[in-house]
Amino acid sequence: MERPNTVSALEAKRAQLIKELKLAKKAVKAIRIDLQHVEAATRLFTDNTPRAIPRRDVQFRAERGEMLRHVLNSFRTAKEPLTSHIIAEAWCKERGLKADHETYVLMRKRVGACLNKLKKRGTIKHIATEGLHKHWVLCKER
Repeated sequence: MERPNTVSALEAKRAQLIKELKLAKKAVKAIRIDLQHVEAATRLFTDNTPRAIPRRDVQFRAERGEMLRHVLNSFRTAKEPLTSHIIAEAWCKERGLKADHETYVLMRKRVGACLNKLKKRGTIKHIATEGLHKHWVLCKER
């Protein structure tokens, strides 16, 4: 036996409760933020112990081995020797990072560390070229 009015009423009530739940979550978040502000202000006047400097979060974190895979894939698809600049630009583009100067320098350093690791393993080598940047190529497979 079907009861279309009952089902539609229950669906409407469900939608109403979901809307109320979202509003309640926003209210809880606002209350928590206000509470943190009050606690911080209280600490300013009562706490005389020095606070530890908070550890800086690592920006643009890559999953384990992700940078290495990107660098090796760049070498596999390259038709010419690569520099850390070229690989870092591709990394920023692939990840959709805002390529300001500081971000670019950070990514270039991470790529350089990965290149040095691959060099120690014997996977890549740098070739003699003119200019400021080292050019890298894959070593021949044994």
